[in-house]
Amino acid sequence: MELRILLLGAVELRAGEECVLLKAPKERLTLAALAWDAGRTVSVDTLIHRVWDDHPPAKPREALYVHLHHIRKALSALAGSDGPTISNSSHTYTLQADPDAVDLRRYLILLDQARWLADGGSDREALAAVHEAFRLWGGEPLAGLPGAWAAQLRSFVEERNLTTARLQAEVALRLGHYAEAITGLQPLADHEPADESLAGQLALALHGCGRTEAASRLLQRTRQYILRESGSEPGAELQHIHRGVLARTPVTVLLPSHSSPASPAPIPDTLPPDVPWVGRQAELEQLTGMMASAVEETDGTAFTAAAVTGMPGSGKTALAVHAAHQLREHFPDGRLFLELRGHAPHLPPMSPAEAIGELLRLLGTPPAAVPQDLNGLIALWRNLARGRRFVAILDDAASVEQIYPLLAGDFSSFILVTSRHRLTGLPNVHHLALDVLSRTDAVALLQRLLGDEEQTPDAGGAATLARLCGDLPLALTLIARRLLSRPTWRVSDLVERFSRARRRLPEIRDRHGAMASALDISYKALTSTQQRVFRRLGMHIGSELGPEAAASLAGLPLEEVEHALEELLACCLISEPAPHRYRLHDLLREYASTLAEEDTAAENQHALDRLLLHYLHTADRVDRRAYPHRLRIALPADATAPPVRHDTDPQQWFTIEAPSLLAALEYARTHGSPQQAALLTHTLAGFLSSEGYLSTATPLLRAAVTHWQTTGDRAAQGRALIDLAGVCAGAGYYDEALHSAQEALKLAQQTDDEELEAEALHQQSITCWHTTQNTDAFSLQQRALRLRLAGTDRLQQGRSYNVLGMICLGLERHKDALKYFLDGRARFHDVGDRRGQFVAVHNLAELHKEAGNLDSAIGAYRQAISLSQAPVGTGQCAILQMNLADTLCRHGRPKEALGLYDKALPALRSSGDRRSEAIAHIGIGQALHAAGRSEQALPHYTAALTIARTIRATLEECQALRALGEVEATTGRLAQARRHLNASLALSRKINSGMEEIETLRALSDLQRNGTLSSGTQGDDMST
Repeated sequence: MELRILLLGAVELRAGEECVLLKAPKERLTLAALAWDAGRTVSVDTLIHRVWDDHPPAKPREALYVHLHHIRKALSALAGSDGPTISNSSHTYTLQADPDAVDLRRYLILLDQARWLADGGSDREALAAVHEAFRLWGGEPLAGLPGAWAAQLRSFVEERNLTTARLQAEVALRLGHYAEAITGLQPLADHEPADESLAGQLALALHGCGRTEAASRLLQRTRQYILRESGSEPGAELQHIHRGVLARTPVTVLLPSHSSPASPAPIPDTLPPDVPWVGRQAELEQLTGMMASAVEETDGTAFTAAAVTGMPGSGKTALAVHAAHQLREHFPDGRLFLELRGHAPHLPPMSPAEAIGELLRLLGTPPAAVPQDLNGLIALWRNLARGRRFVAILDDAASVEQIYPLLAGDFSSFILVTSRHRLTGLPNVHHLALDVLSRTDAVALLQRLLGDEEQTPDAGGAATLARLCGDLPLALTLIARRLLSRPTWRVSDLVERFSRARRRLPEIRDRHGAMASALDISYKALTSTQQRVFRRLGMHIGSELGPEAAASLAGLPLEEVEHALEELLACCLISEPAPHRYRLHDLLREYASTLAEEDTAAENQHALDRLLLHYLHTADRVDRRAYPHRLRIALPADATAPPVRHDTDPQQWFTIEAPSLLAALEYARTHGSPQQAALLTHTLAGFLSSEGYLSTATPLLRAAVTHWQTTGDRAAQGRALIDLAGVCAGAGYYDEALHSAQEALKLAQQTDDEELEAEALHQQSITCWHTTQNTDAFSLQQRALRLRLAGTDRLQQGRSYNVLGMICLGLERHKDALKYFLDGRARFHDVGDRRGQFVAVHNLAELHKEAGNLDSAIGAYRQAISLSQAPVGTGQCAILQMNLADTLCRHGRPKEALGLYDKALPALRSSGDRRSEAIAHIGIGQALHAAGRSEQALPHYTAALTIARTIRATLEECQALRALGEVEATTGRLAQARRHLNASLALSRKINSGMEEIETLRALSDLQRNGTLSSGTQGDDMST
């Protein structure tokens, strides 16, 4: 049974004799809002606006969902599973129904048909269409429903009815159906007494029915009304009719002449064929939604033009054509497609005059009537377009100047522009920029293009091929055509060819074209400076870059390069993923690097050397602000390096540039000179250590030490050894860290380098502290402090005081630790070092925690968090989170603690800080144990024990053993518990830690007494 949706009169659903009227007005309005666009997607925002205007409820989406749920139930109840359904996708809904099933949609289609038939001379068919439409009329549309959208729709339908009534009367008169003409004309003439056309038609109809006297009286009244209102006689046509009526001339003689062409005028339709569509659903819905609104919204608020832009091959034209095909019925006056030749290989772009002239001809303007000057063309174009509903695709636009004259005007149609340029100067135009396809869409497109079962790839093969094609629609289309032209080939054959080929672009082609050809056209349109910058961008060793790096590559002034980058961005040859960060698509990068091969090898090498020098000097300037305590190796001069802005946040700069810096390091290692690699490694050592790139830094620093040893530069060698010692200590390579610091100390003493000597003692002290050799650590740091107190560098003095405090905390000398921490914090404050202040406050929090002042500890941790807005590395922030979590656990808040541990552990693991990772595992185990989840704690303690033994972190090994014993005791594994606790006790005595010995003895006592245990662990302090 066919279900019909009635919008004429009350909104209801009808199937045969059965009818459902939705109870709530908003439900009926929701159904109407969907039915008006039956078969098309409607965005959630559009539905909300149609139902609630600008006053939606507090949770409009939830309210909309409830209404849709009730509508779905009603549809299912009336029509079952075979009837219309409501589908949803990506913030849109679609009523899956034939538009003819909606009475109002069918009504308006019939009225359009009647007009076309009448214009074409088919009066009888036109009148039949009007009659069929009027039989559908059930009353005012959306009767009784409130809201601006419903009112606008009623107004729109009312205007169409008035126009159709006039058309019906004209046709009825011509056919001699005078009574019907009177019925339609009488109310119109009464409403518009000064309308001469209506009065004349009604008089002819009355005269034709034999009511000549009535016709004469009507004409007389009309004459008197017009004289009274305007002071002039009626027009010649009405006077002619009046004389004829008085003379009883037959109606057929008095009717205005009406030419009847042999066939209706053809509707222009030059759209290219549509293709089966895959992907870009969000962009398609956005575009079709705008196009539909341009026709439906008559208040001037809707966009009437859109510009679809993107790099060559991104599928701009295909999207525009598909959208126009989807909304064909919205544009009954024509669907136009015009190629503007913005990037035609052998033809210049169309001028605005050429383009408008061609559009006029497509709309049926006789050649003789087309003006020859631009102003005349624009005027005729505006006049012809006004009041018509057509869509025009202006494909491959070259510039704003080419397009602007075609858009100026008040259109009720929709202009859709595609271009490789960002046409940002066009007023009242919506801009839609296309990126590459998502990998999922790219795979689906490739499988759709190949089609044949034997050649259709599986998801894995298609994904590989899509990646090799850069997920570009044109590249995928070309490669699919090439594959289809070789029936014996499979996807694996093409993938193999790609893997063997030096370049991918030559492989992306078919018999009729190549991807490189499309790029050639865009490149040749650039200026020489833009071409040079584009070629150099292809040589960049990272994934993206800033304008300063681009200027170094190009060897041009920064301002000139910034202008070129803006033009390349406007031409969609590069993208800007973040402000002032530029990136090339993979295939464009390959294309640019291929072009760069046309330059000499020397020119290209100079460009890369300039780039490395840029990163070296810029990173050095930022590093001096981020890590002012580091010892420096002298760098070669570079007068071309642009200054770093004073307001640049050092940590943010390192974070943004990290991929490029790491790529530069790798390039320097594999292609640069040993000195380039050693200097860049030294400059970035602070960043690499702080941000957890320890596994990357360690081999590079070893190579740097070897290089400086080979060259005999003992000052540089000593500083490279300090860099290596710090990174190895952070990574848990304590033997190598200690050895490196000792070697640096020997070099310092041989060369009387007191700065290096103090830092070497400092690094030895930190390594001993890491391995719980606290007595040795204290002695070494006192020696470092004596050297530093002899000088005036308060920052270095603060570092020594801070480490002495950490050591005293480990020795349980809490009073001394407090004094040292406060002395260190004062010096950090004096020199304005926020990183040092952060570390000092964090360590004071640790002191409060170990002293049992948990509230004070939590307060200090919160203060440290506020200071972590300074250039503090992710590793140190993770340690802060971990130590606060431990304090919260001791405070009886294990759930909060676990939340912080969940954030800290991945950061510590990725940074390579093995010791802190072990401490975090112990802390997680304790929080789980405190929360009554002892079994879940065991794997964390086991992981901590494994890490601690691997890196020889004796204190953490002792704590992990005790924690394992405690949990094993509570879970009934008494023998294992005793073995682990005894091992922990032996280690605590070995490292001379009275606190650990006391905790373990207490655990053993609990085990012997009743198996009831408690635990605690020390957090990780921070050094600088």
